[in-house]
Amino acid sequence: MAVTRRQWLASASSATAVTAMSRGLDDAAAAAAAEEEGDDDDLKSLGHTPHTKFAVNVEMWWTKLPFLERIRRAAALGFPAVEFWPLDGKDIEAIADLTGELGIEVAQFTAWGFKPGMNETSNHPEFLDALRRSCQAARTLRCRKATVVAGDDVPGMSQEEMHANVIAALKQAAPIAEEHDLMLILEPMNIRVDHKGHCLFGSGPAIRICEEVGSSHVKINWDLYHMQITEGDLCGHLREGFESEQIGYLQLADHPGRHEPGTGEIHYNRVLKQAFDLGYRGFVGLECRPRDGEEAAARRVAAADVW
Repeated sequence: MAVTRRQWLASASSATAVTAMSRGLDDAAAAAAAEEEGDDDDLKSLGHTPHTKFAVNVEMWWTKLPFLERIRRAAALGFPAVEFWPLDGKDIEAIADLTGELGIEVAQFTAWGFKPGMNETSNHPEFLDALRRSCQAARTLRCRKATVVAGDDVPGMSQEEMHANVIAALKQAAPIAEEHDLMLILEPMNIRVDHKGHCLFGSGPAIRICEEVGSSHVKINWDLYHMQITEGDLCGHLREGFESEQIGYLQLADHPGRHEPGTGEIHYNRVLKQAFDLGYRGFVGLECRPRDGEEAAARRVAAADVW
């Protein structure tokens, strides 16, 4: 069973694949057809998509391989960046050396997870200490963004109170982040499928928190998978997020299944085009589990960037 994020924290595809998908054939068959025609140069070009810069989440891709080998595999498929979850257990110097050697970036990592929650004031000193360590790691990694998580529900505390505590924590964190030029990206989750009992879900509350903090270095990790499950209307809400100037980073996975684009209900060609048309040029994190292997997933990702 694949390790979930909560457990850890407790261009285009080939013409054959695109044509097959456009005819309504099964996407796995389309990916297989593309693979039959592929060669080494083809594989190296998969991640060089024309519009969107994708960052492979190496906690969810190649999970049976050593961590550094996962980064090599992402680069071998042509992806320009990777992302990962906590710093704990990672050789930061080795990651920095390898990404430099490969000429790819670390798009973001997780600086603060689910527990202990940022939504309790007693945890704020620990949060700020962790942030300072993350700023040093980010400098080594040449990384400009780090995810922070609000926390699970606190018994006896209202959502309004918990969100007020998150705002207080981020207001204290903002000067530190600004000093080190590290953008903190607050991630709303979904409470229907993956994170029942989490205190922050949906774009509206996340926008309000970031607006209240009022820092150029505190924005939203706008995970389209979580947003689809929570509220839908991805393109409409994306527009609102850009109008509020609170989107700092995008992530994706299809739904249901949390696999790559093309395996579920989300029309990612339309959604990614909307982000592009709205002016987004940052990385889009592939926080998804490859359904039929990483190469097939890379082909589907590339196909989602066609319009």
